[in-house]
Amino acid sequence: MEKFRKEYIAQIKGLTKEQFEALEQISLILNTATYKDSLIESVLDLIIDVVNAERGLFANIENEQFEIISARNVEKEKVEDLSEFSSSLIKRILETKKSMVYHDVQSDPNLSQFESVMLHNIKSVLGVPIKKDEDIWGIILVDSTKNRKEFSDENLLFLNFLSNLISLSLEKIINLEALKDENEILKNQVQSVNNIPEMIGDSKPMLQLSKLVTKVAVTDATVLITGESGTGKELVAKAIHKLSDRVNNTFIAQFCGSIPDTLLESELFGYKKGAFTGATKDKKGLLEITDKGTFFLDEIADISPSLQAKLLRVIENKEIIMLGDTKVKSIDVRIIAATNKNLNQLVKEGKFREDLLYRLNVFPIKLPTLAERVEDIALLVKDFLSKINDRQITVESKTLKLLESYSWPGNVRQLHNVLKRAVILCEGNKLTSEHIIIEEWDSTSLENSTIKNMERQMLKERLEKFSGNKKLTAQSLGVSVRWIQLKLKEDKFLSDE
Repeated sequence: MEKFRKEYIAQIKGLTKEQFEALEQISLILNTATYKDSLIESVLDLIIDVVNAERGLFANIENEQFEIISARNVEKEKVEDLSEFSSSLIKRILETKKSMVYHDVQSDPNLSQFESVMLHNIKSVLGVPIKKDEDIWGIILVDSTKNRKEFSDENLLFLNFLSNLISLSLEKIINLEALKDENEILKNQVQSVNNIPEMIGDSKPMLQLSKLVTKVAVTDATVLITGESGTGKELVAKAIHKLSDRVNNTFIAQFCGSIPDTLLESELFGYKKGAFTGATKDKKGLLEITDKGTFFLDEIADISPSLQAKLLRVIENKEIIMLGDTKVKSIDVRIIAATNKNLNQLVKEGKFREDLLYRLNVFPIKLPTLAERVEDIALLVKDFLSKINDRQITVESKTLKLLESYSWPGNVRQLHNVLKRAVILCEGNKLTSEHIIIEEWDSTSLENSTIKNMERQMLKERLEKFSGNKKLTAQSLGVSVRWIQLKLKEDKFLSDE
């Protein structure tokens, strides 16, 4: 060890000022490099410059075989034709496991006989093995078609010293690359089975949806989510945001349906004081507030043509203009849009801009209906019941089969509402088929209703059906007569009627 240390110090002392400076530059490259190929190219460029070579190569050694993985010339360009190099010289270093230096290789009969040396008129050669322990795992070789005084024992010493540094750095980088590759593989495996945040289901359609969401989330692509009402379009938009680099910034959702055009425009873009009657002060728009975040436009099909044009400007130029202002403001907002309508049909009818559709539809995601993922209903029921009430309510198997046999035109939203109603009707800890009341689905009315209103309407209809008979009404609903009496007392309008 002491002998090795003394030899190492002696090598350092033998380096010239120019070689020390080159080593300083190379050490910076080695310390900052994180990718093997870029490190090798940078080192080759510097070596070619220091020893005044014309070309250089790095050969990777594996199972006593070599492969040239990088070759450069004096112009710092990649050498495409690797046949210009002498493979015989590389083999000689590999066989002897020793460095090589020739000021005039043509004068050595043992090397000048090599066909490649003669063919390419190679005159000067410098080559060193890169070792790990006693094994060679790389070779650096530089050459020239002219006699070079720089191809000397001094520069060979420099290359030997450098090869030790490269060996240590390459080992570090190769290990890092292996860890990165392993991390990517593990991440991909997790993504392939991981559920979307806040969305329940492990059916095939949901796993496919999860893959799409995780892939697009890490990009900044505009996403268009389509699907029937109640399939969870906003949940998917939130999941994309949570899995993206914008997760620590704002997520804002804006419903575009049934909102007057001027009101929606002022909400999106903001306005200056005096822009219209009632604008008593400046107000930022939601798009500006969402800067660096994600903006979700629900029911995008319902916006007017004039607002479509302004939204197109936002997506194309990342710019907004407040109402009553002329100043253009730059914003960095990711747009996610959703609709349950056929935008292609609306384009044909002249109701939706084709250029806007192209901008929105960069990455389309179509959500499956609940009927397409029946196997998820059991998981959804379990999750919803745990959130709806504090009781530990179980579901009879035949009740679950009843839920799984229904077509669910209102999708997950309808299932959620039916379970809310069932929990209200269930006085015990077991949900039976008597508690499940599925009426004709009207998405508009039910979205705007409350559980209490649905409960009142249902009780009213049953009382009318049984001519006010509380016992029969209670039996049909699977509740006690006492429950009916309490509800009638709460809702005097029923008893009054």
